[in-house]
Amino acid sequence: MASGGDANSVSEELAGLDLTNLYGSIDKYNVHGLNLTIPEDAQNIIKPWNEREDTSKFAESGVDDQVIIHIPFTQNVRLRSILLKLGRGEMTPRRLRIYANRTNIVDFSEAEEITPQLNISLLEGETAVHEYQLRAASFANVHSVSLFFSDSVGGDALRLYYIGFRGDSRSQRKEGTEKLEIPAANAADARLIDRLQEKSGGQQTTAR
Repeated sequence: MASGGDANSVSEELAGLDLTNLYGSIDKYNVHGLNLTIPEDAQNIIKPWNEREDTSKFAESGVDDQVIIHIPFTQNVRLRSILLKLGRGEMTPRRLRIYANRTNIVDFSEAEEITPQLNISLLEGETAVHEYQLRAASFANVHSVSLFFSDSVGGDALRLYYIGFRGDSRSQRKEGTEKLEIPAANAADARLIDRLQEKSGGQQTTAR
């Protein structure tokens, strides 16, 4: 179809600009983890997109195979997906529970008593970064997330290499609205912006 080329070019443009990656909205220096061998390692797995496959920096669990990573944002965001590169073999976690706006989770027993916004079964044997889609309605106005990884293949410890998010920030949404409020003479530009926003919101491919 003729429109297919347009769609592909828009997708390629989005991939090049990476408009939906929220790395810049993460308050990296206030990221922290529970039950890590080195607590500061929680910040090492919040990496820019071009370092997503780097395995020299990682976070590893301490006494068992449960880890909670608290990730605050510098502004409210809408999350559409989470990007993960996980440990391999016996170090692979198989379960992820995501809690939005619960910065008061202080231990694992408390987390077990709270119903998460999402409970994900993680892929085993995936060595590259994998993208897990989120229900945007459940993560529409988020200032922090707590990620509870557990149930490693080996049952003793787990490892995390990379955590990232796709979505949009409040400033991005405001900027998009302002761009759409333009004179009729620029209607063609408005259609392009509409297509870009539609692609960034709905048609994402799995990151590999």
